[in-house]
Amino acid sequence: MAKVKKQPRPKAEPPKGFRDYFGADVAERKAMLDRIAEVYHRHGFDPLESSAVETLEALGKYLPDVDRPNAGVFAWQEEEDGGWVALRYDLTAPLARVYAQHRNDLPTPYRRYAMGPVWRNEKPGPGRFRQFYQCDADTVGAASVAADAEICAMLSEALEAVGIPRGDYVIRVNNRKVLNGVMEVAGVLDPADPSKFEEERGIVLRAIDKLDRLGPDGVRALLGEGRKDESGDFTRGAGLSEAQADVVMGFMDARREDGPATVARLRELVAGSAMGAEGVDELEEIAALLDAQGYGPDRIVIDPSVVRGLGYYTGPVYEAELTFEILDEKGRPRQFGSVAGGGRYDDLVKRFTGQAVPATGVSIGVDRLLAALRAKGRGQADSMGPVLVTVMDRDRMADYQAMAAELRAAGIRAEVYLGNPKNFGNQLKYADRRGSPLAIIEGSDEKARGVVTVKDLVLGAKLAAEITSNEEWKAQPAQEDVPRGDLLAHVRARLGRDG
Repeated sequence: MAKVKKQPRPKAEPPKGFRDYFGADVAERKAMLDRIAEVYHRHGFDPLESSAVETLEALGKYLPDVDRPNAGVFAWQEEEDGGWVALRYDLTAPLARVYAQHRNDLPTPYRRYAMGPVWRNEKPGPGRFRQFYQCDADTVGAASVAADAEICAMLSEALEAVGIPRGDYVIRVNNRKVLNGVMEVAGVLDPADPSKFEEERGIVLRAIDKLDRLGPDGVRALLGEGRKDESGDFTRGAGLSEAQADVVMGFMDARREDGPATVARLRELVAGSAMGAEGVDELEEIAALLDAQGYGPDRIVIDPSVVRGLGYYTGPVYEAELTFEILDEKGRPRQFGSVAGGGRYDDLVKRFTGQAVPATGVSIGVDRLLAALRAKGRGQADSMGPVLVTVMDRDRMADYQAMAAELRAAGIRAEVYLGNPKNFGNQLKYADRRGSPLAIIEGSDEKARGVVTVKDLVLGAKLAAEITSNEEWKAQPAQEDVPRGDLLAHVRARLGRDG
């Protein structure tokens, strides 16, 4: 009789491009998002939670990674009706569906913010995950570029609220209409037939968006025949002539010493394009609105190199870049880079309603911003673990639970040790791994005397590194007996002293 082949055990690891978030990660993320939400709330934005799964038709095909299956989304076919659904790749496309569905019940303009995970079916790599968190704020139904200016101002406030000071960031603003005007001048956009040269324009957009990573030479190669990277992989280019590429490269190099000079240079580049001139006018208006509110070039600047990779932007686009230096994996200094971006997408809701609905918004890359705060030592969350109530007598579990309940009722994190209490040393090791500031001890002796022992683990660890004799250890103040009735007051005092 043939042996039944055993099924191999599953590997205890997430799929490639995914990861797990533990206590400190989740707590820090929540603390950061709470501060951002306060800023959005002050500006009159309301929270929205939409479905993580949308129909593929509702999501549309706007991701720049067009070579991936299903245009870069995780999608599957429903058995019931044969329709396709997918995990959302951002929080903006679902907003368009929500607004189109509920527009008769929502105010116009509708101002909302949303926070949550998104998924992209992209090739994972170092620091590049297929599930990540975004934090968005959008205004739907406002055609005025005052809405774009407000989003930029609000983004500036949000960065400062979480701990990124002025001088450590800059918000760069451009306009897709200006870029389209440049493409029209370069001969790769025909206003009478927008579908013409569509593929070439997509390649140009993605090439410009990679300027920081590839440099001018790499971008020029992608504007032409293509580029081979260090691994030997070849990326096909847009096929532009040298003269056409010169026009696009001139656009990318159009930033001048100040906003007015940059705007004047852009007017020269789009001469002859009505769409391009309209985009320059909008940039001028945004700059004036921001300047009137005190958002000068130390916070927000006009920068033609910003294009944003997603295909649904129709007007102003913006990107928040952190300018301080960090060390890369090889110990070389580099700027941290972009942590947020967005823009105007006036045609996204129109897909559902057939009517043009103006909209604009921004998305913060939550994981990147959190990494930036950590790099600067500005994490927001309290990493202190719970006070640990140890178990000395198994049959007195109710007493220990009552102690923990008393502390929790006063707003103090506390838990009772639920492992095997036989080895007291293991309980203290557990407290150390949990980051517990205090351990509460009440054995039969303490119970008979009406006291509990409070062991200050934070102070104890500090003293342990300094104490050299047993006599000093016995005299150290990191452990005290206090009356049972004074437990809460003593814990409060200890926690206050330890910060």
